[in-house]
Amino acid sequence: MMKSEDKPRNDTGVDEGEVMGSLSNTMRTAETLLRVVPIGLCLAALLVMLKNTQENDYGSVSYSNLGAFTYLVYANGICAGYSFLSAFYTAVPRPSTMSRAWTIFFLDQILTYVILAAGTVSAEIMYLAYNGDKDVTWSKQCGVFNGFCKRATASITITFASVACYILLSLLSSYRLFSSFDAPIPFLSSKAVEIAAFPR
Repeated sequence: MMKSEDKPRNDTGVDEGEVMGSLSNTMRTAETLLRVVPIGLCLAALLVMLKNTQENDYGSVSYSNLGAFTYLVYANGICAGYSFLSAFYTAVPRPSTMSRAWTIFFLDQILTYVILAAGTVSAEIMYLAYNGDKDVTWSKQCGVFNGFCKRATASITITFASVACYILLSLLSSYRLFSSFDAPIPFLSSKAVEIAAFPR
């Protein structure tokens, strides 16, 4: 049995195993927090949009009248659920395997594109609502339904904050996957690509 003084140490006398373990715990805590934050953001964006209705002398409008806003509600709900599950998964220490790393990487990528698409499409609708489009004779609507437009803009802004979190998560899961494991298909290695690109 190796005594504490026999453990590998670097030139400064610090136990490298303890340093790596501490770094791993710090990274796991940071990733867990980064996965928890979108839960609140997605739920806030979802609730603001769900309550977004306005009625006045000119008529009434609700988020459900616009497909882009309905998609925004569903996308935020799905992402909030995924963030909760992935935060719980990340918080519990477990050995990293290739299949788990690929699963987290794949889901992070998919959910990033889902929430980004929801925010982008909704932002385009709001642009048209504020500015109109003379070429297709669409008039500005936010002068009539100002409260509706303000709440929709707030929901979209919060959604883009969650997009930023998902982009960071995608980069983190990509780094973890590709720095820990080799390419799963042998012919995708750099040597094989080099041989295929420059045959002798």
